Amino acid sequence: MSTTTLAKTPAGQAPAAAPPGGTRRRGERGRLGGALLHGGLALASLIALAPVAWLFFLSLGPDKDDYLHPGKILGKLTFSNYGFVLQHTAFFDWFKSTMIVALGTTLIGVFVAATTGYAVSRMRFPGYKQLMWVLLLTQAFPIAILIVPMYEIFSRFGLIDTYWALIVINCTTAVPYSAWLLKGYFDTIPFEIDEAGRVDGLSPFGTFARLILPLARPGLAVAAFYNFITAVGEVAFATTFMLDDSKYTFAVGLQSFVSEHDAQWNYMAATAVLIAVPVSVFFYLVQKNLVTGLTAGGTKG
Repeated sequence: MSTTTLAKTPAGQAPAAAPPGGTRRRGERGRLGGALLHGGLALASLIALAPVAWLFFLSLGPDKDDYLHPGKILGKLTFSNYGFVLQHTAFFDWFKSTMIVALGTTLIGVFVAATTGYAVSRMRFPGYKQLMWVLLLTQAFPIAILIVPMYEIFSRFGLIDTYWALIVINCTTAVPYSAWLLKGYFDTIPFEIDEAGRVDGLSPFGTFARLILPLARPGLAVAAFYNFITAVGEVAFATTFMLDDSKYTFAVGLQSFVSEHDAQWNYMAATAVLIAVPVSVFFYLVQKNLVTGLTAGGTKG
C-alpha cells in the first residue's frame, strides 16, 4: 500500500505553475552568461598568477643575467639559487626579524584598531567623528617627509636599531585603515548584544572582549592580514632604522643582492619566492574569514 503526500495550497489560490520551457528564473544565468563569467574569472586568475609564475621561473636560472634571455633557462633549470640563499646568506636572520616585526605589528595594531573602532561605533564622546577623520588624514603624509622627524624621535628614546621602532612605525601606517575597517564591521553587529552584556553584569571592556570580538572574527582576520603584509613589505623605515645586519627584515635583505654596478637577479628572484611562503601560510590561516570580513564592513557607515 502506498501513500501520496499532496502539497496544500490556500483556498482560492491556484498552485504556482512551473516556468515554461526555456524561460529562466530571476537571477538565473544562461549558459552563455555562465561561460563568460567563468572565462572572465579564469582570465583574471591567470593574469594574477602570471607574475608569480614568471618570478619562480626566473629563480630557476643559474646565472644572474638569465632574465635577459629567459628562453635559455629551460635547458638549465636548477634549484641551486635556493640552496645558496638558504646556506650562504642571512636568510634565517631576516626571517626571524621579519616575523618579530610582522607579528608584533599584527597583535598591537589589531588591538589598537579594534578598540578604536569599537569606541567610535558604540560610544558618543566629544570629537568621536573628528577622531576617525584625523586617523584618515595621517595617511596623506608621504613616507619621505616622516623619516627624519621619526628618526629624531626614536633616537631620543633609544629605539634606533630595535624591533620596537619598526613595530610602532608600522602600526602608525596600518592602524588608521584597520580602525576604519573594524568600525564599519562593528556597526553591523546589533547594539542589543552590548545591552545584553551589561544586563549580565559585564563591564564595557568585558562586553567587547567576550561578546563582540568573537562575532567580529571575519573583520579581525582582514585587519590582521593587512597589518601583517604591511609589516612584511615595508622598506623605507626598515632600511633607515635598522643598522645591524642580523636585524634586517626581508625587504632590506633583498637589497644585499644589489651593488653599485651589479644586481644578482637570480638570487633576488629565489629570495622573493621564499619570502612569499610565510605570507601565503598566514593567508591560508585567515582566508576562511577574509571574504566575509571584506564585504560585511561596507554595509553600514
